[in-house]
Amino acid sequence: MTEQQLPAWADPSVSPARLDAQGVSRRGLLRRAGLFGAAFALGPAATPALASPRGGFGGEDPRLAYLVGDHHVHSVYSHDAKYTFSQQARAAAKYGLDWMVFNEHSNFGHASYGAKLEHAEILKARAENPRQLIFQGLEWYIPAAEHCTVFAAPGPHETDLLTRFELAYDGKLLGYTEGSADAADTARNEAHAVKAVKWLAEQRRSGYVDDVLVLANHPLRLGIDSPHEMRNWRDAAPEIMVGMEGAPGAQGAAIPGRRGSTSIRGEYENKPTAQSWAGYPADAFLTYGGFDWATATVGGLWDSMLAEGRLFTITTNSDNHRTVFDTWKNGDWPAGQNFDNTGKLPDPVNTDTPQPGSDFWPGEFSRTHVGVTRYGYRAVMAGLRAGRVWLDHGHLLDGLDVRLKRDCDAGRGVTLGGRLRVREGERITLYVTVTSASRANPEGIVPELAHVDVIRGAVRGPVTDRDTWRAPDTRVVQTRDVSGRKGTYTLRVPLTAGDESFYVRLRGSDGNRHGAGYLGAAVDPNGPVPHEPGNGDPWADTWFYSNPIFVHVAGG
Repeated sequence: MTEQQLPAWADPSVSPARLDAQGVSRRGLLRRAGLFGAAFALGPAATPALASPRGGFGGEDPRLAYLVGDHHVHSVYSHDAKYTFSQQARAAAKYGLDWMVFNEHSNFGHASYGAKLEHAEILKARAENPRQLIFQGLEWYIPAAEHCTVFAAPGPHETDLLTRFELAYDGKLLGYTEGSADAADTARNEAHAVKAVKWLAEQRRSGYVDDVLVLANHPLRLGIDSPHEMRNWRDAAPEIMVGMEGAPGAQGAAIPGRRGSTSIRGEYENKPTAQSWAGYPADAFLTYGGFDWATATVGGLWDSMLAEGRLFTITTNSDNHRTVFDTWKNGDWPAGQNFDNTGKLPDPVNTDTPQPGSDFWPGEFSRTHVGVTRYGYRAVMAGLRAGRVWLDHGHLLDGLDVRLKRDCDAGRGVTLGGRLRVREGERITLYVTVTSASRANPEGIVPELAHVDVIRGAVRGPVTDRDTWRAPDTRVVQTRDVSGRKGTYTLRVPLTAGDESFYVRLRGSDGNRHGAGYLGAAVDPNGPVPHEPGNGDPWADTWFYSNPIFVHVAGG
């Protein structure tokens, strides 16, 4: 059995979230297409070409439905979390998630005991939740750096792959944590991280697993993911190391009155240390509108990577360990047991009293929308790899569909993550179809989108200095005021191809908190800004971001 093709009646301009707004659920669309019967079939999934498109000009991407997910969720199989699989799966279903990844922290208890126990619960959760795609993953402690989500397509070797990887390549387990510039072990540790990504690529190429992906988590939280390390991971296997969290979890960390006067969204409350890369400014350790500085800064680190002409996907997620205002606490250990000798925390117990927490449930606040042509595990992974991704906070939008076309073409054009081939001077149009929020979010607010920003950057090819974090030719080129607009509407943004290749990406917000971007108003006049410490109500400052579309100018 193979993953099923979406039906011909599915309008390519209509996202599943837009269908939600019109009274047809995303799952209803998939049921009508007969896809749930194939929910666990693992049909073929294409890998997009990384090189410039060849052949004729223009391009046409497939019809898409968007599946909503979260690749960073923890359970009792992480030493610092507290929820059972069933609690997380129920919450994810309540908040509309189609897919999720349990990526438990690496440690010896997990490697020795937890991973196999966890897999049994994964299989049980899949059986109990047939309309959810539930991946098993690992939160990898990258040698010399931060964390990554590593996850595989379901199959006979998914747990074995993750356990072998954990024991052979985890920086925490190996003691390969040193990453400061002048330390003797740093070069070895950084090289081991690259070797790890290549090893995963080989397991995919050999067919040991059907697919595997890696996404960097909270990259600037500690400032220890240097630009050259991120480029090295990507270049080692760009089909495996596909992106990073554009916005971290722990978005409830700075709700007023909860964690104290110094709290910051995402728990980005750190200062530079000897382990931090010295080239990052102190402001890089904050979140901007809840987003990591690497993503939120127009012309910053993410743009500097895109300006090389290579896709690097961004995501958002819950990183759920302990939910804000939740009343559950960790259970007590039986005599003689601990995490190291069991690989699992005791199940939580309810106290009826709010407990400390910084997180939201999966899908409650942060959502990653992945465009798919089939329903299934590998389809989600293929969508992430292809960059068919947009993300929002606070359920800001019901739907987003983006297409870029040459004005002389009649087809669908290309979408997020895609590549359009044009001639110098040719006129092209960006079509942005927005479906506004039609119902109250979990906070009881009906969000309203205030503006949509079009960001454009020149593609100049590989950088000479692999530690650069600037893209000097990237800026906001147009802002559309959409205040008060309801339902589904399409913005048409005319663009002209110059004499060099470029990319465009989108961003927008509720307009409640913004100002000159980090690199100045000339680059970004209405960008996200940091909140005051201890005063970061996330529901009052929500944004959406999209992945880029690349435009290859013939001869450029």
